[in-house]
Amino acid sequence: MNNKWMLLLGALLAVFIIGGCGSDSKEASADEEKNSAEKTAASENNEDEPKEKTEDTKAATFPELIDYMKTTTDAEETKVFYEHTEPQTHEMEGVTVSLDAYSLVGIKDFHTDFSIPFDDETSGAVILAKYTVKNDSDKEIFYMPRFDLSYSSGLVYNSDYKELLPEDQQLFEKINPDTKYAIKAGESVTGFVAYPFGTAELETVMSEGSALIEVRAAQAKADDFDNPIGKDGKFTINFDEEGAEKTESNKEFYQDAVSIENMGDKQMIDQKEDVGESKELGDATITLDGYQFTEFKPNEIEAPRFENFKNGIVLLTVKFNVDNKGSANIALDNLRSNLYVNDGAQYQMNEGMLSPHEFGEVASAGGTADLFQVYVLDKEQYDKIWKDKAFDIELGPLYDDNVKDVSKGKKAEFKLK
Repeated sequence: MNNKWMLLLGALLAVFIIGGCGSDSKEASADEEKNSAEKTAASENNEDEPKEKTEDTKAATFPELIDYMKTTTDAEETKVFYEHTEPQTHEMEGVTVSLDAYSLVGIKDFHTDFSIPFDDETSGAVILAKYTVKNDSDKEIFYMPRFDLSYSSGLVYNSDYKELLPEDQQLFEKINPDTKYAIKAGESVTGFVAYPFGTAELETVMSEGSALIEVRAAQAKADDFDNPIGKDGKFTINFDEEGAEKTESNKEFYQDAVSIENMGDKQMIDQKEDVGESKELGDATITLDGYQFTEFKPNEIEAPRFENFKNGIVLLTVKFNVDNKGSANIALDNLRSNLYVNDGAQYQMNEGMLSPHEFGEVASAGGTADLFQVYVLDKEQYDKIWKDKAFDIELGPLYDDNVKDVSKGKKAEFKLK
């Protein structure tokens, strides 16, 4: 771990330097007691009534939330380590989910009542994340606001700890099960999610530099998850400016699983955009959009997956567009292809584990979708033999989401160079 993170972690265990985010704890406590009494009375009067959606309350500021968290947990001190205010958005056919901003906040010596989500520690850090779900469609939609945070080490998932936030600022209270997570046409809902980390887990996740937020698809029907609107997505959480700069530079690369999940470092070797070569396959038109050859160095966590590549790694990521003109969906998660190298003398299959396509992801009937295929190449052979010779891809056959062959065994062939 670099010196900066050592200092950051040391600050969690030593004395925090607080600046500008505190308020009078007695006043806060009095307000909390008053609010608690009012909520209790309201609850007693409406105990059996479902929560009705009301006009969205004004979103709190991060300093206000930090002060609330400090007072509620009886923490000795808090400190903002990093804050990011540039929004990330995910579009889903009239529904937009955005991660508007987030703040990484150290919290020291809080009450043991709050220790369980911090791995039974009483110091650690919290990511406060601000989300907005906006329904620009002309119909009511349903959205479960579960934004799980994950990172590579052990695929640990870290979900909302709402007790750290005021109830009227909690996203899961604003979009709640009592209303079947309904969001009316034209409605926009903003709220916060809190992700806790004990000091040990924080050290692990910070050493990776970033984490991912799972963004679920919206649903067209209540209590029915077989009617998605759009598809799932991901947001990236960084832990300092260096991580944010790396995430920004990563955007030049095709977003295969290597890039999305931050498996290591890519360096561009060769690329070609806007190829535009199209082939008909079944009831679909497959278009080769472009390709990228990158030198890849996996991080410490991912290195064992690539241990057979002793002479370095080159990744070939190829981007296609699938225009599905048929009446059946085309599955993207199990679409396979072969790459022929050395003028056809050698070949290998695409690496499905490096594909960005989630289980069940499809090009819908009558719709279009991007398709990525990824191949892992030995760098020494690429440099000495393959790079100046032909690269050909044989893609297909196509299957629907019931694993039925919809291209009658036929395949499409493309020449890269």
